[in-house]
Amino acid sequence: MALIVQKYGGTSVGDIERIKNVAQRAIRAKEAGNDVIVVVSAMAGETDKLINLAHELTPLPNVRELDVLISTGEQISVALVSMAIKSMGHEVKSYLGHQIPIQTDSAYGKARITHVKSDTILKDVKVGKIVVVAGFQGIDDKGNITTLGRGGSDTTAVAMAVALKADVCEIFTDVDGIYTTDPNVCEKARKLGKISYDEMLEMASLGAKVLQIRAVEFAKKYHVPIHVRASFNDNFGTLVCQEDEEMENVVVSGVTCDKNEAKITITKVPDKPGVAHRLFGAIANANIMVDMIIQNVSDEGLTDITFTVIKTDLSKATNIVGKMAREIGAKDINTDENIAKVSIVGTGMRSHSGVASAMFGALAKEGINIMMISTSEIKISCIIESKYTELAVRALHDAFQLDKKVFTKDDPISTP
Repeated sequence: MALIVQKYGGTSVGDIERIKNVAQRAIRAKEAGNDVIVVVSAMAGETDKLINLAHELTPLPNVRELDVLISTGEQISVALVSMAIKSMGHEVKSYLGHQIPIQTDSAYGKARITHVKSDTILKDVKVGKIVVVAGFQGIDDKGNITTLGRGGSDTTAVAMAVALKADVCEIFTDVDGIYTTDPNVCEKARKLGKISYDEMLEMASLGAKVLQIRAVEFAKKYHVPIHVRASFNDNFGTLVCQEDEEMENVVVSGVTCDKNEAKITITKVPDKPGVAHRLFGAIANANIMVDMIIQNVSDEGLTDITFTVIKTDLSKATNIVGKMAREIGAKDINTDENIAKVSIVGTGMRSHSGVASAMFGALAKEGINIMMISTSEIKISCIIESKYTELAVRALHDAFQLDKKVFTKDDPISTP
């Protein structure tokens, strides 16, 4: 007997027939002799609908009340899934985040889980019940409802798997695994049998929408295997797990893209110690995540600083930067929302040369200009004009022959 956590996304619970399918899957796992915890998202489109309602009232909804509002989507899902399981003859109990409780910090809209209490749920599991948990939501130390950000139900599922010492966390989606790139962008995309935690962390942070990055962080820290698979068939999907020797041989595993970033440039910034700290400290205090940062070479004691943020944080970030620019004596602020980030990821980059050259050459061949570059041991990212995103993804996918196989150390790298 195994303890399995199953997570179902919005499309998997998008209507009554799909909710019945989720119930049947959970029951099959239970009847196979397993203990089953089901984590569900809001029905497809429900969270966006609630956010739009809030913005019809005010352009800047109060963040605490917005979390109270959008957390209701998951309450609908857990109730319906539980009703479906009960109607099919199995004992079941649903829980909202605060009933478990799933304890978080107080960063509304992007809260982080700090603790999950497992006692109550384990009692239900021991008496044979299927437990259905609302994803995406938690509660802070003051009793306020919080939400975990887009894709937060993934994090809920992995956190539950950690707390309950589950054998596996299954993430059911509308795709049947993790691909070398988005199949909607490149028809040559190929499903991966397995991928390392580190590669998945990079891909999640770089725009791959299959898993939320914090879910992968949890899984890596506590060695929880994640099986990403389709909710519409029984095929094996992709296993996210510890890196092994076979994975280490892979140079490039995938290509990602992200159009959800915006660029901010501050010109004529005084090139003095402490200025960058003041600037980015103010941004961090507002819970705004900064991705890439570049600073030009100082010219006559002045420099330009460019960085990227999530598009939804652009307005807030611009207001903060504007205030800081006046305080530090900078000149102008320029913003650009028409950008995208394209990236290649692979553990073998640690010990293989020529990868960056091949990437830049593939983009140059298509006439795509690179605005910013960021690297780590296992990834290279470039900021480009957003209109070239799909073209760039396909060009990079072809350059590293990812449609045929994962690009390994034995493959020759040539610059176009």
